[in-house]
Amino acid sequence: MYGRKHHQMRPRPICCPPNIMPTQIAPAQVSPTQEVVKTNVFNTIVPHFHPVHTTTVNRHIYHHQHYFPRTYSEVNEYYQMSQQCGDQRNPNPQCFPMQQRRFGF
Repeated sequence: MYGRKHHQMRPRPICCPPNIMPTQIAPAQVSPTQEVVKTNVFNTIVPHFHPVHTTTVNRHIYHHQHYFPRTYSEVNEYYQMSQQCGDQRNPNPQCFPMQQRRFGF
């Protein structure tokens, strides 16, 4: 086998049993505390009474309407007077008309 290099074969590794080291304890990692809320529901019925009284009021309203009818009348009065005035020789002074008086302003 000319021209060929002969490869050496690697030897197979020898397997040794693993060395088991002592277990180490790392510092604790603490997560924030989760809060869990547990709710207990207690149902209680409290009766409430709201009494209502209804009074019916019947209101009677009287409308008094006042009217003032007005009538008119007219009176014509006529007076007659008779006087004894006498005659020219013996006149009655009350038969003559009164003279008008003027007031000075």
